[in-house]
Amino acid sequence: MLQIKARLQRGDFTLDVDTQWPLTGVTALFGRSGCGKTTLLRIIAGLEKVQAGEVSFAGIDWQTARQFLAIEKRRLGLVFQEASLLPHLSVTGNLLFGYQRTPEKLRRLQPDVVIKMLGLESFLERRVDQLSGGQAQRVALGRALLTSPQLLLLDEPLAALDTQTKREIMPFLSRLASESNIPIVLITHSPEEVQRLADRVVFMRDGVIDDICNLQQAMANPDSPLFADEGPASVLLGVLSEPDVQGVCRFGVEHAQLYVQTSAVSASPNTPQITTRLRVLARDVSVALDDPSRISIRNHLRVVIQQIHELPDNRLLLSTTLADGQNLLIEITRWSAQQLDLQIGQQVWALIKSVALVQ
Repeated sequence: MLQIKARLQRGDFTLDVDTQWPLTGVTALFGRSGCGKTTLLRIIAGLEKVQAGEVSFAGIDWQTARQFLAIEKRRLGLVFQEASLLPHLSVTGNLLFGYQRTPEKLRRLQPDVVIKMLGLESFLERRVDQLSGGQAQRVALGRALLTSPQLLLLDEPLAALDTQTKREIMPFLSRLASESNIPIVLITHSPEEVQRLADRVVFMRDGVIDDICNLQQAMANPDSPLFADEGPASVLLGVLSEPDVQGVCRFGVEHAQLYVQTSAVSASPNTPQITTRLRVLARDVSVALDDPSRISIRNHLRVVIQQIHELPDNRLLLSTTLADGQNLLIEITRWSAQQLDLQIGQQVWALIKSVALVQ
């Protein structure tokens, strides 16, 4: 477990936390700007020393009332909004900078593994000023990983990137999270980043923690803060097939299978089959009482309505289950629900356009 207890007063802002969470997977600190996410991360890292604060990592005290372990002794990997690479070194030089300074007995990740994980093979000899923003952040991630940290702290690593670059780097972050076996704390105020990367969510507001829950629990709540920007969404787990001759991949298991355009996913024909995520906005799903045959929408999934939630503006949110037991949220109008006479326990068909599915 990672345990933190701290109270910090700075002007009109007060941070007051007494919390803990497991050291597995990706933990997202989520909240609006100014809620205290970065301050909490700095306390974990040892960049912020708080009077009477307490930080414990896997049963080892990093800070108590009597002791304070310096940041360099906590064996952390830190990546911020800006890559901050060493300009006089090549990509390879930057990657090896921390690796060569890590005692051999502490090295758990090797350069070739990290280079492949982050797709850095094609620009190892480039100068850092020849890199795009996304490439530079991937190098920064690789440099942090090659110190073999006990904990990886990411402070909004995608915030300075444009939308297209974020989409390009997101799969690499996802792969890093699943393959490195290093616990990650990710600061973000982007619901999409949480939905695509996090295993659990720490919801922060005005210097306090409102809740800590796993991603499935967070997504099951129709009033979740994760839905504030784009509305309710579902995250489905499954394996992508290789694309067919029409550039379409199959996702998931039989009777709960989706067809996804290759342009929307990061997998390539040479990528081993691994579990991945598809994000489906509830507003992109329609409902039919019968399986329509003469229709352009290819994804027809049989679902069972489990709950019906009220939303503003005469809208309803249907919480349904797929044949494989996963949850799919569907947003429709009250008029549509009345016309179809939808009821809890009813079996219906969920219709999803392939272009609405993004990995």
